[in-house]
Amino acid sequence: MADLPGDGTAMSVPEPRGEIPHELAELSARLEAAGAYLHLDEQRAALVRLEVDIAAPELWTDTARARQVTAEYGRAKSVVDGLQDLARRLDDATELYQIADEEGPESVASVAEEIESVIAHVGRALGELELRSLFSGEHDERDAVAEIHAGAGGTDAQGWAEMMLRMYLRWAERRGFSVEVDEVTPGGEAGILSATFIVRGPNAYGLLTAERGVHRLVRMSPYDSQHRRQTSFASFEVTPFLDVLADEVPIDDKDLRIDTYRSSGAGGQHVNVTDSAVRVTHLPTGIVVSCQNERSQHQNKAKAMQILAAKLAEVQREQRLAELSELTGPQHKVEWGSQIRSYVLAPYQLVKDLRTEHETGNVDAVLDGDIEDFMVAYLRWRRTGTS
Repeated sequence: MADLPGDGTAMSVPEPRGEIPHELAELSARLEAAGAYLHLDEQRAALVRLEVDIAAPELWTDTARARQVTAEYGRAKSVVDGLQDLARRLDDATELYQIADEEGPESVASVAEEIESVIAHVGRALGELELRSLFSGEHDERDAVAEIHAGAGGTDAQGWAEMMLRMYLRWAERRGFSVEVDEVTPGGEAGILSATFIVRGPNAYGLLTAERGVHRLVRMSPYDSQHRRQTSFASFEVTPFLDVLADEVPIDDKDLRIDTYRSSGAGGQHVNVTDSAVRVTHLPTGIVVSCQNERSQHQNKAKAMQILAAKLAEVQREQRLAELSELTGPQHKVEWGSQIRSYVLAPYQLVKDLRTEHETGNVDAVLDGDIEDFMVAYLRWRRTGTS
């Protein structure tokens, strides 16, 4: 097999004579590195242990414990099986090339397309694994509750908030994630004042942590009669969405104010027009959560309470980090209200992240949801410990 930790002797990749052997050698090195940063040996050992746990009848008497064990087993099996499959594909391609190379250039040409297909597949898969290794946060693998709020800039800021909502919806669509838009508050003349939505998909929260903060837009204002250049701001907030938080975050009914109202239907097709929208205010913290996308008042209240619990859990986590910071000294973290990225449409075209220095001149693509490179750059920057 290809060189994976614990697998013994690896098949030797031929000395480069053309692009194919060079690509195979490069992929072999990346695969070996993946086995190291994904802790393949530890994952194999975990599978053996977890298989014993799953086979024990008493496990299934504790639903929460069973859920935890099966989830851990699924993650470990995904890593082990995924790396073994890539190693097998790479071995087969390497062996096929070696045989063809011994027979001569014509034979190599006849199998080149097949080998390049394997190289492309393994390369994409390793890219995903390398991205996975960047998720080091406590809840990075979870779904996410995201919020957008218009800031300074009047109507332009409200238009910018709506553009940001579209950007993230398009990004989620590109990634194959599902999105539930739970609340959209329309702006006074155009755009939106705020939006709340849940993004569901692997590592949704980890990816969206890269977007947390204030986003700045510079453009020629479509709302100004003289079409002058305008700077506007909108913020993006994200919280890990935990489906079961009743035990972790107890919420006293007397701490809540619950208001009902009719949905405005803002956001076009994203929000259902209902008579049962719910706004929940947590009085001790001032946190306000609204939901208007479900079919009934009861469903809207239940979803709002889920989001509130997630937000309160995040507040508790931040308080713990603040207490730790007092003991260990100041931490270099991106502040919640700081500007993280600038989007300039005039007088030139540029999107630049002010933390990582990652930038692109293709503003239209970014606003259409092509923001993955910015997210990966942030995750790599975070791993260096400078965040």
